[in-house]
Amino acid sequence: MSSRPAAGGGRWIEVDPARVARWVQGFADRHGPPAVSPQGYGLLLTAPDGATAELHLPPGGGTGQVDDVPGFVDAAVAPRRLGLLLARKGAVAVGVALGTELLVSKVDTRYVQGRTAAGGWSQQRFARRRDNQARAALGDAAELAVRLLLPEAATLAAVVCGGDRRAVDTVLADRRLAPLAGLRAERLLDVPEPRHAVLVGAIAAARAVHVLVRDPA
Repeated sequence: MSSRPAAGGGRWIEVDPARVARWVQGFADRHGPPAVSPQGYGLLLTAPDGATAELHLPPGGGTGQVDDVPGFVDAAVAPRRLGLLLARKGAVAVGVALGTELLVSKVDTRYVQGRTAAGGWSQQRFARRRDNQARAALGDAAELAVRLLLPEAATLAAVVCGGDRRAVDTVLADRRLAPLAGLRAERLLDVPEPRHAVLVGAIAAARAVHVLVRDPA
């Protein structure tokens, strides 16, 4: 379980779907039995002391309303078929996961030159070379997504992306990938340079329940 500050106050917590019921019980133990209200994102818990917790369903967790914690847990833990697209600099990793299992995957790395301290004409030349290398790498990433993810589009509950937002946006801007762009989840995973191990680790992050907790004033 990880935590990070939330814009506007409070903190985001990532909870494994199988641990949500236990987390809610801990919230109730700390703040008192909460009132539960259905929301478009999932559930809102409001405790007697004023603490609140927004439970956000994971990507592909269903569009139907959940009315209580057991219903939320059922929707969160249900196996979902997710597309994964991780892109950063010259590396890309794509895959299809069902539940916690990675069914198919492919990782590709293309050299992209780092920045140089040289100035003047030399710096401009290196910058142009780096930009060309980056464009070529993202073109390769789009081709990889076309081959591996696009044929699966009709079976996917969502496409979860990670890495550099600009790189991901560039890949999904390919018109052939419009069906995948339409499935893209709002969640952007914070991942290092994509490798197979990073892709495997991204499954848990893609499936996690995000909880926004705000303590009493």
